[in-house]
Amino acid sequence: MTTNTLAEPKFAALLDRLYAEADASQQRLRDWIAGLSPDELAAWKAGADDYRSLYLNAKDAHLAVSRPIARLLYILARTRHARTVVEFGTSFGLSTLHLAAAVHDNGGGLLIGSEFEPGKVAQARQNLAEAGLADGTDIRDGDALDTLAHDLPGAIDLVFLDGAKQLYLPVLALLEGHLPVGALLIADDTGHAPDYLEHVRNSGMYESTVLESGIELSVRTS
Repeated sequence: MTTNTLAEPKFAALLDRLYAEADASQQRLRDWIAGLSPDELAAWKAGADDYRSLYLNAKDAHLAVSRPIARLLYILARTRHARTVVEFGTSFGLSTLHLAAAVHDNGGGLLIGSEFEPGKVAQARQNLAEAGLADGTDIRDGDALDTLAHDLPGAIDLVFLDGAKQLYLPVLALLEGHLPVGALLIADDTGHAPDYLEHVRNSGMYESTVLESGIELSVRTS
């Protein structure tokens, strides 16, 4: 009997509710930005390099991937038969739910997430529990440069990068020794991560391509 958690009515209803909440939170964030004065907006943009400040201002926003991208994550994880997954930038856990569902449907394993906003960590854990996917997940609370620097599985099958873009390459550096040939890297919005793109495209360690959505998809080749 085949397993597809995404097709289960209870899981689908949870996703519908969370995406409705995500849409509302994104609109509130857009409204907040629109309400800034020119000086406030300039100051906010100037502080974008301070990822802690930037994401603190968005602590109530889901910053979720779209439904098609979330399903792509599930499909890629199923295709790779991923049993060990690391996600950088869990937020409220919509992408996490899809990756955890794939690990579950592949026969079980471990999904490690990292999120430094405590409220989001708590909600992501609650969402996973509601979906019946809490077992086999480890959502780590804190800066990924700390939380992903230890206690990693020997081999990581798939990595999803969707946090602060300037940390993509430093986070990859923490994980790279655990990536076997065939491991997949999926990185969102890499136009803001030129050093990461330089590495996955030109280091000779990966075959990499950009999708129309702006996601960089890479496979470890050596």
